[in-house]
Amino acid sequence: MGKYYLAVDIGASSGRHMLASMVDGKMQLEEVYRFWNGMDDKNGTLCWDTHRLFEEIKNGLKKCKELGKIPVSMGVDTWGVDYVLLDKDDKVLGDTVGYRDSRTNGMDEKVYETISLEDLYARTGIQKAIFNTIYQLMAVKQSHPEYLERAESILMIPDYFHFLLTGVKKNEYTEATTGQLIDPKTNDWDYELIDMLGYNSKMFRPVSMPGTVVGNFTKEIQEEVGFDCTVVLPATHDTGSAVLAVPSNNDDVLYISSGTWSLMGIERMEADCSMESMKANFTNEGGYDHRYRYLKNIMGLWMIQNVKKELDDKYSFAELCDMASKETISSIVDCNDDCFLAPKNMTEAVQKFCEGTGQQVPKTPGEVSAVIYNSLAKCYGDTVEEIEGITGKRYDTIYVVGGGSNAVYLNQLTAKYTGRRVSAGPGEATAIGNVMVQMLHDGTFENLAQARTCVGESFGVKYYE
Repeated sequence: MGKYYLAVDIGASSGRHMLASMVDGKMQLEEVYRFWNGMDDKNGTLCWDTHRLFEEIKNGLKKCKELGKIPVSMGVDTWGVDYVLLDKDDKVLGDTVGYRDSRTNGMDEKVYETISLEDLYARTGIQKAIFNTIYQLMAVKQSHPEYLERAESILMIPDYFHFLLTGVKKNEYTEATTGQLIDPKTNDWDYELIDMLGYNSKMFRPVSMPGTVVGNFTKEIQEEVGFDCTVVLPATHDTGSAVLAVPSNNDDVLYISSGTWSLMGIERMEADCSMESMKANFTNEGGYDHRYRYLKNIMGLWMIQNVKKELDDKYSFAELCDMASKETISSIVDCNDDCFLAPKNMTEAVQKFCEGTGQQVPKTPGEVSAVIYNSLAKCYGDTVEEIEGITGKRYDTIYVVGGGSNAVYLNQLTAKYTGRRVSAGPGEATAIGNVMVQMLHDGTFENLAQARTCVGESFGVKYYE
């Protein structure tokens, strides 16, 4: 029996346990457990139910035991920026508030009373997003300063789940960088900045890189799930894992990690913290082996996910894509407008934007979907021009990985609006990137280049011109 490696990949709308193994030199993936995720409205505040999510993590581990496929290692990846604060008894302080909650409104101005936007970008290289950890902590400082005073540890969401599994606290690098508090020169917390903002620097533990062993399951977890396992840090930010699975070893690769968010960018060995980069709204998130994911956050499939829900899941994503492809409506919305971040009704938000900009208002599900898909593709086209303008390089191929790589119509539109060849796949990029780090740690691959070559040979890739 071969070795199994487990990726617990938790996104903003669902989570799943993916087992990976090597068969005849190729990587194979098997989904063994899936569960729902989403923010709960708790007295008007959008929160994550970390207790329920951890129960689901354990349920998936029990499923591995039931199947007789026990992993030698595992790692959890999630979205970025969100965290828990723990007191001296390791109890969570306050609610685990989600990034789409409105508590950060106005917190940017509070931060800029201490440090300007320009100086903050020069120090961190991270684009401004109102939900970044730096602004979330300012919201806590304003409303519950006692939490910061009592906190002994801050753990990002995947770090917290690793702690619950092992009893060991580690802050993983790629996830930490999303919060806008990491120094890209030292690849560690910017403690001076943290002190300037009054965020209690003692709660920030030294940063650990992907591939670091966290520890083994606690005795309690072993007894509950029926086996022991080594927890290895993947790139715990889901995009950090997804970018690892881009099936190319070229030095200059342009990618889109396409899911709830579309993250479009390139890999670099040094961060670009210039004002030109800041004005273009690019970010320098941490990657595997001290690489930088130089990218732009684009609203992504979040918009179509909401429309699907508003239609009571009457149509699949494939059906919405097909319906959209038959429409001729030419209206375009700005996918990155704040009105699409957390609207009460996405369909109405799209219609209102079109009406307010004097464009044809979409009425049918097909028209609304067409506007969204065309708007995303146009945004990709604009972003390609920005990246090429900043780097002075031309990129002939766009590598689309993640769930959105399965959206045929969107891939066709991406090729149309960008004028570039589109390589679509693998769809399970985040889980693949997660287990790649585990396999690299275990010696299955000698280096990242070998691992990426294996991904290209193991999973189907489609091309669009």
